Amino acid sequence: MNSSVVIRPVQQGDFPSWTLLWDGYNAFYGRSGLTALPDEIIQTTWSRFFDVYEPMHALVAEHDGGLLGLAHFLYHRSTIQLGPSCYMQDLFTAQAARGMGVGRALINAVYEQAAQAGSKRVYWQTHETNTVAMQLYDKLAEKSGFIVYRKLL
Repeated sequence: MNSSVVIRPVQQGDFPSWTLLWDGYNAFYGRSGLTALPDEIIQTTWSRFFDVYEPMHALVAEHDGGLLGLAHFLYHRSTIQLGPSCYMQDLFTAQAARGMGVGRALINAVYEQAAQAGSKRVYWQTHETNTVAMQLYDKLAEKSGFIVYRKLL
């Protein structure tokens, strides 16, 4: 990765650039056009990153004043450990920045943040068709063996 890429917490002034990345991430998972997230969800998500009472956090990858990627993560309690677990909910790198180590840098930064917060575990999920990302994930973490079930209500 180019050493001029900086991983840092998101800032209020990042909203326009973050929105472009967020839209790209959501489009990747089929949430665009008629299926796009409502503005209320986008605004609420954004505001949570700056609310000290929320366990949700955001990091961005910046290069030459522009954002190349994002990682959103949150902490939650667990029944099997005393410290918090860290769930990386979203990870996205702009198409033009892929293969430059931005995703790896964002994941490693989440690991660092989690360790500082006393978490002994970082986990995430991806769609089974996201094979390009899984090539990176397989280098940075181990598969848990669990299958995710869900029911939309």
